[in-house]
Amino acid sequence: MTCHTTTHTSSPWLRCLTAKVATRVRTHARALGITCVLGLSVATPTVSWAQATPKLDKVVVAGWSKPITEITNLLVEEDKGFFKARGIELGYVPGAGGGDALRNLLSGQADVAFTDPGSFFTALDKGEKLRAIYDIYPQNVFNVVSLKSQNILKPADLKGKRIGVYSLASGTRQNLQVLLHQAGLTEADVTVVVTGLLNFAPLMQGQVDATAATDTGLLVGRQKGLGGVNVMEVKNHLNISSDLFVVREDTYQQKKDVLKRFLRAYQDSAQWMMQSPEEAAKLAVKYAIDGQNASMNLDIIRLRNDSSVSAITDKRGLGAFDMAGLQKGAKAYKAFGVIQRDIKISDVVSQDLLPTAASNIKTSTKK
Repeated sequence: MTCHTTTHTSSPWLRCLTAKVATRVRTHARALGITCVLGLSVATPTVSWAQATPKLDKVVVAGWSKPITEITNLLVEEDKGFFKARGIELGYVPGAGGGDALRNLLSGQADVAFTDPGSFFTALDKGEKLRAIYDIYPQNVFNVVSLKSQNILKPADLKGKRIGVYSLASGTRQNLQVLLHQAGLTEADVTVVVTGLLNFAPLMQGQVDATAATDTGLLVGRQKGLGGVNVMEVKNHLNISSDLFVVREDTYQQKKDVLKRFLRAYQDSAQWMMQSPEEAAKLAVKYAIDGQNASMNLDIIRLRNDSSVSAITDKRGLGAFDMAGLQKGAKAYKAFGVIQRDIKISDVVSQDLLPTAASNIKTSTKK
């Protein structure tokens, strides 16, 4: 609780009166736990009890999405306090794709971007000074889904089709390009249609022939009535990470202590969601915009828990990078023309801020 009195007159009588009033207000405010600022026109010194509350370093995350169930561990700070416990005041700026998250980062609206590798590579290709510091989801969760009636079974079958993506800045579009490349195709060979986040209605209504999505998006679609479908999983062609935490290079150089504490807090929150998926599913009802159904939340959370671990994280802890896999991804993105420059992953990915491999947690949706 902090109270301040700001004063601007030299009258002894008024100073005395105002001091008495300020004392009473501060006393009541202290009893109620209120933070207040008193704009009183008397020349008395500023009074502060800020020392009673430890200072928190604010870290704002630019998300690729609105506050949805799969990021419940970031949404429950009010209840769980993972970040506050590490001296971090957490903020969140919603977005519409990984490219959007990076734009919010580069414009100064956020300190950390929650983005996909394709968007990261694209920004680097444009000359942006960025660094990836944590592998959020080391599994590729993207796919392309079509109704069985379309008979789309392999990437070559996408030629001439209308294909939905969450947004033009999203990982769904980047990973659609991965599949197209497998068949020697480009976006010029298809019609890309923006459908919106987790939206399978255009597919179900025949407005698109296929839609690029994620594992959780497909789950939600099926629970909302999506019938028999064919699914092409991008990981069968290029299994690189789905999302990373990325910062500006100057932030990386200047705020390593803050970033270390942020990553440790995020790891704490991810471990909690793995160990307590049922609790997370219930809290998602309170905090996630798509979280009305706790049972559906639980299925989504279990999928996302599984995508947070890999053989590498089992050995080195959550957040550890598959450097060789990311390098393969960067080469692939150059090969199919999304980027023009060579990217040396060891120059733009750092693991020195990661928490020590103290928590090699595996998770399962079988619980």
